[in-house]
Amino acid sequence: MPSPARLKGRTAVVTGGSRGIGRAISRRLADEGALVAVHYGHDHAAAERTVTEIESAGGRAFAVHAELGVPGDAATLWEAFDRRLAEHADGTGLDILVNNAGITLPRPIEDVTEQDYDRVFAVNTKAPFFIVQQSLGRLRDGGRIVNISSGATRIAYPAIVAYSMTKAALDHLALSLARQLGPRGITVNTVAPGFTETEINPTLRDPQVRSALAAASVFGRLGTPADIADVVAFLADDDARWVTGQCIDATGGVHLGL
Repeated sequence: MPSPARLKGRTAVVTGGSRGIGRAISRRLADEGALVAVHYGHDHAAAERTVTEIESAGGRAFAVHAELGVPGDAATLWEAFDRRLAEHADGTGLDILVNNAGITLPRPIEDVTEQDYDRVFAVNTKAPFFIVQQSLGRLRDGGRIVNISSGATRIAYPAIVAYSMTKAALDHLALSLARQLGPRGITVNTVAPGFTETEINPTLRDPQVRSALAAASVFGRLGTPADIADVVAFLADDDARWVTGQCIDATGGVHLGL
């Protein structure tokens, strides 16, 4: 069981923090003692449900709304964060930023339109870039930035080529920022999930698909959101103070050696 004191006194933002992997990350950081801003883009009910779950378990959280992939999205997110954080007696600054929000684009290159391309890059790459940019004045020295990438950046999946490109950009963002922010004691890392079972992945309802994807892992199973959240929690903690500029493969060994 996590110690409730490890992240006590720290404030975290998790984009896309109301469902799937983001929800597990929000809950895990709150279990460790952090005050968590659960960001959502469209599903207000899911965000409030996640906040309620955290509070029912003895944690602290609040919801923050900002649609990503539209002009001014980063500014909207941080304005909402500042406003809600001020409601808390100890609400100052930022310690942990997890860029988790993203959309998929399951189409090969022949079927990707310019509109598709612009949309997936706007949400998955542009939004995190400017969210990070505008976080730097809020992020305290010794802070943590964790970007959620994908195992698809090291494995060729032509059927999701544009999506994979957006995540590869996040990998490099972490590398460059780690060099820049090191003097402030801020670590910047990326976590790359593999095939992960979430309620928002309809393809996993097909037993044959589930079986094939589970077989791709050396453990013979699908990942769970908690598998990813545990890695993020490690990177957010002081134990990971000497880890920066890294992409942590959290695919469960998908396609190792191929």
